[in-house]
Amino acid sequence: MTTSPAEILLVEDNPADLELTMHAFRSHGLATRVHVVRDGAEAIDYLFSSGANGVRTLEEGPRVILLDLKLPKVDGLEVLRRIKSHDWLRAIPVVVLTSSQQESDIVQSYHLGVNSYIVKPVDFDQFAEAVRQLGFYWLLLNQPPVPR
Repeated sequence: MTTSPAEILLVEDNPADLELTMHAFRSHGLATRVHVVRDGAEAIDYLFSSGANGVRTLEEGPRVILLDLKLPKVDGLEVLRRIKSHDWLRAIPVVVLTSSQQESDIVQSYHLGVNSYIVKPVDFDQFAEAVRQLGFYWLLLNQPPVPR
């Protein structure tokens, strides 16, 4: 973990997808800005300050959350529900990055307030390019929320 707050929270349990995502971030100089959690319970602990490295203010929080849906312990939809029901966490953009193309997952994600829903490409090069674009858009182009 870096000494400065992470700008990207990556919630991913699949080791292969995690490695591909981190490879894409490393190849574009974004890896030091990423904090990784591997299940929904760990994401909730991190975001709600109930764990050792918990986020305590909007300024300490990530600028974007990349969230898989099919997670152990607590599924991604429940994590999303918790984020979007919290006063200041709801301002953090959440991008669902998942292999699920189920219409019910897409509909429920948007109903809960997701900012974007992206199905992981199967092809490595397409996946790496999608991750690169996500990182650059949310870190360089998007204006983060203003703390209250």
